[in-house]
Amino acid sequence: MSEATQDHTNDFVTLTADIVCAYVSNNSVPIVEVASLLGSVHKALSGLAAGPVPAASAAEVDKPTAAQIRKSITAGALISFIDGKPYKTLKRHLSAHNLDPHSYRQRYGLSKEYPMVCPSYSEQRAELARAIGLGRPGAQASAVEPKSRAQRKTG
Repeated sequence: MSEATQDHTNDFVTLTADIVCAYVSNNSVPIVEVASLLGSVHKALSGLAAGPVPAASAAEVDKPTAAQIRKSITAGALISFIDGKPYKTLKRHLSAHNLDPHSYRQRYGLSKEYPMVCPSYSEQRAELARAIGLGRPGAQASAVEPKSRAQRKTG
């Protein structure tokens, strides 16, 4: 074993001992589990020194075909490429899988115009917004006019 490798090994052993001592002094650990704790901490430190492990499984995702993308957009729901289930809106579903709309589109090769809300739900929300006067200046004020002073005194 070379001198540099031996120095790294001694450093890891010292670090492992320090970490385990600090942990055991603040936590209740059965004596039989101390050896496995030492081994797991040393393995973790060695893994950190070796560098990051490439995440091949997360990067290898089958990209949907153009036909599958068209089929995923229905009037009443959007079909998720993650689990194949229908959703009215994908934002909460994506956040549960640690994704955002941009990374979802990028991961599955979707265009920037790919919707995150199904068409019927989007139209329903737009109609509701129009009904309460959103987007029109003064629309809410004209819908509910306060009584004038003369009407309040006589009425």
